Amino acid sequence: MPEIRYNIVTREWVIIATERARRPEEFAQANPRRGKTEAYVATCPFCPGNEHLTPPETMRLPEEGPWHVRAMPNKFAALDANASLVRRGTGMRRTITGAGIHEVIVETPLHDRTMALLEPREFERVIEAYRSCYERVTDDPRVAHATLFKNHGERAGTSLEHPHSQIVGTPIIPPRVRERMEIALRFYDEAGHCIICSTVEDELSDGARVVEENSDLVAFIPFAALTPFHLWIMPKRHTATFLEATDGELESLSRMLRSVLRRFHFGLENPDYNVSVRTPPREANGLKYYHWYVSFVPRVTRTAGFEIGSGMFINTALPEKSAEFLRGVKTEA
Repeated sequence: MPEIRYNIVTREWVIIATERARRPEEFAQANPRRGKTEAYVATCPFCPGNEHLTPPETMRLPEEGPWHVRAMPNKFAALDANASLVRRGTGMRRTITGAGIHEVIVETPLHDRTMALLEPREFERVIEAYRSCYERVTDDPRVAHATLFKNHGERAGTSLEHPHSQIVGTPIIPPRVRERMEIALRFYDEAGHCIICSTVEDELSDGARVVEENSDLVAFIPFAALTPFHLWIMPKRHTATFLEATDGELESLSRMLRSVLRRFHFGLENPDYNVSVRTPPREANGLKYYHWYVSFVPRVTRTAGFEIGSGMFINTALPEKSAEFLRGVKTEA
């Protein structure tokens, strides 16, 4: 019979529809366009030689010679990097000028190379770029919070095929970030310890939903995963913000995230997905009740009327079975 599970980190109830459940491999979705892309596309602004088609870069790795990773302002930015921050409000109407930073991080010179297929050192450079960009963006006094994310595939919202991530620095702390922090603070007040640390301990103790772990992190399907194969990567050491991660922890993150992406690439035929770094704002460095983690959401199902109308999710994949399936996927072709 169906089971309704509670996600203590998000305070959401999820219907695990076991009677509608599909076998894990049935979530694989063939995409006829994949595998037909050239390594270089003359009209792509992110391909080498087309740097003049993008705004001036803000970062590149390495700094000299041909680039492997580069960042630049988004040509169609959601926020204006040159605007002053001004708040206005009368009665029920409040506005803030759209001041902020919106940049693109191009992950590789190769147009046809998905992030899952990057070599280990190439992947490390992407994570290095993440930290570099996050530190620079959050240095801006107008930025209250920065969101690092990657959209892979049309279902995930990508508009350009060339592999890239994005970072958006907003003048406000987004409501969902505030909500998660408030949930964590309430848990800390009641239990006396960090909600993320407690989640990591619980998942490692149970083991049924763990996909893989290393000395610094653990990847697992949450007990109340919102959608099929929804996965979290959480640090074992209490580390409040992304900027507090050590070089060693970021190297571990690079290895683990690459491995996770390859499990999905080979196990579910390279599905569309969203990855985001969930972190408190930079000013929360040293915070005791919450810490950063990575959220991975493959787009193997569609959100429909019930989810929109109720705010609840129906998950047609048993989290324990999803984790078991991913553990069995070979990460080398």
